[in-house]
Amino acid sequence: MFVESSCGSEREARRPCASTPRPIAFLELITTAALALSTAIAVTAVSIGIARANVAGAVASGDSTPFAVVLFIGLLLSAMGGLTAVLATGPCTSESDPS
Repeated sequence: MFVESSCGSEREARRPCASTPRPIAFLELITTAALALSTAIAVTAVSIGIARANVAGAVASGDSTPFAVVLFIGLLLSAMGGLTAVLATGPCTSESDPS
């Protein structure tokens, strides 16, 4: 006589699965909207700051030092972002891959 044993995985398989895709998608939507809103606020703040700093007026009057400093910082940040993007897309090595 054989007695069938009941496995824990059999009991787990009979339970209905939880509906997880809908709450995750909703959270992703809220996160995306919050990111878009914060980006718009940051762009507005930077635009107001540039307008109050009057860098364009200083360049027009002949004093190009503030513009050179801002241009240098902007190029430095762009180079750092580009370097990060290049290094992030480098080849991946997997320990389980023999080749």
